[in-house]
Amino acid sequence: MGQQQLLLIVVGIIIVGIAVIIGINIYHANSIETNRNNVTNELVNLAADAQKYFRKPREYGGGSNSFIGWSVPRQLANTSSGSFEIDGEILDDEINIIGTGTEVITDNDTVKVNIKVLPNNYNVTIIN
Repeated sequence: MGQQQLLLIVVGIIIVGIAVIIGINIYHANSIETNRNNVTNELVNLAADAQKYFRKPREYGGGSNSFIGWSVPRQLANTSSGSFEIDGEILDDEINIIGTGTEVITDNDTVKVNIKVLPNNYNVTIIN
């Protein structure tokens, strides 16, 4: 084989290697973003459940204009997207829920999203 042919083979292998590495990085970034979106969606559903509890009278199993007594339902505490728990103290008019995703970003860092639930709205904060 000539030098030119060997050079073309080496360049071809390098290009294929770079393409594979770029593809793996894009796939990993997409997995992280998908997990972050899934965790956020589940947190919004939990916020709606907490607001429903807030508005429901005590006689019907609600909080009568208070979040105190609400908890993350057992079947929703751990899902395929991640785990969800109350962050901090539950107040009459405010509750914070944190979602920890299953996708690892770097080393021990995972996807984390917080939602602050108020009686009439909520505020999502992406931690990781």
